[in-house]
Amino acid sequence: MSAPAGVPERLTGLVQALRGHGIRIGTGETVDAARALEALGLTDRAYLREGLASALLHGTAQRAVFDPVFDLYFPRSVGAPVLDRDGESDDERAGRRGDRDDLRDRLAAALAANDQALMGQLAAEAVDAFGAYGSSPGSSSGSDGWSSYQTLDRLRPQTLLARVRASVRAQGAQSSAAAFTDRLLDDELRQRIEEFRRQVRTEARRRVAERRGRDEIARRAVVPTADRVDFLLAGRTQLAELRRTVHPLARKLATRLAARRRRASRGTIDLRRTLRGSLSTGGVPMRPVLRRRRPVRPELVLLCDVSGSVAGFSDFTMLLVQALHDQFSKVRVFAFVNRIDEVTGLVVRGAADAEGLAGRILEHATLTGWHGSSDYGVALGEFAERYVDAVGPRSSVFVLGDARTNMSDPNLPALRRIGERARRVYWLNPEGTSQWGTGDSAALDYAEVVEMHECRNVQQLSGLVARLLPV
Repeated sequence: MSAPAGVPERLTGLVQALRGHGIRIGTGETVDAARALEALGLTDRAYLREGLASALLHGTAQRAVFDPVFDLYFPRSVGAPVLDRDGESDDERAGRRGDRDDLRDRLAAALAANDQALMGQLAAEAVDAFGAYGSSPGSSSGSDGWSSYQTLDRLRPQTLLARVRASVRAQGAQSSAAAFTDRLLDDELRQRIEEFRRQVRTEARRRVAERRGRDEIARRAVVPTADRVDFLLAGRTQLAELRRTVHPLARKLATRLAARRRRASRGTIDLRRTLRGSLSTGGVPMRPVLRRRRPVRPELVLLCDVSGSVAGFSDFTMLLVQALHDQFSKVRVFAFVNRIDEVTGLVVRGAADAEGLAGRILEHATLTGWHGSSDYGVALGEFAERYVDAVGPRSSVFVLGDARTNMSDPNLPALRRIGERARRVYWLNPEGTSQWGTGDSAALDYAEVVEMHECRNVQQLSGLVARLLPV
């Protein structure tokens, strides 16, 4: 049986959208996905989803991106939902569609029974009834778009927890949920409510994609993987997920650094000795002489801004460096807001409790003076006076921060003094280059003194670490 028209285009669109979110998919994986689609068909959408995921993905963490993109290119339905109720006229169905109380009653029953099919139907009805916005709010066909936030705000499914709990308990021995403790039952019901909320978001994205195009919505409305989320925009959940990736990422980077160290240990060509040796072969350098390197591991110094939203970026980078500490002869870490203090011991102990690292630093280190705003000039000046001995000719210094000085003196001489003592000084800035020099940012001034690199997410950070860290 031949595939329906447009299916190959949907599959290639799915692959392109996943590539746009940083998932590496080659020609072989795409061919495997096409074969899986041909074998599974379009009858069972759940089987198709799992088949394409197994062919295209390389890890379970990528499912967070794959599932919403799959829902756009292979949607459950097309157009407005059809209310299928036997014995009801069209007018009765239209009136019921906008009845919030009736929809909440049916949703409570579906949640109590854990009826996934009915929950999907109710999600579609809810978006159609309450999610439309724009030129004709009362008509889904004339609206400018659909909003899952607006739908959930009007329906408020989270307030049904108590009613659903009472309904499940009333079923008594007839329900398998009766064996749950109260806490486990509440957790189970919250998961069901969250699943309904996910279905509402999926339905809203599908309806918007029909209006604006799947490719645009797949690019703009799907949450990227954790390694592509901007540090400055990451929420608490995303930062916690990033912390869990520290040690796997550190192992990959350690392998790259070890390979670089092996290549560097071979040495570079000693031109003088090579030319001298070529005299015996008529001036032809037949045997290049290499200048051997002394196997000495470098030292690393971190200066980390831990104020405001930059704290998440510094926190993650400190944990990553701690996980890589075996690659260096010495690692020293300093944190600052408007005063600077050494936190090496706290970072070492923070390897076991990643989420509590920032709190311990703020609690035990002296990072602020008479105000709580960041001041790079004062912090750099204090480091140059108190801790400059931590920097030597084998030291590579990394400054982590957005370079926003709150209109205070950036103290460029202090940074130059640090640079004169260090082997290398790099500045990693979590803001995009387009924001450098805007408002109270002194990034362009600092960039004239040291190398400054944009470092907005884990993907950029891992690339910079593998390229810039000394060997």
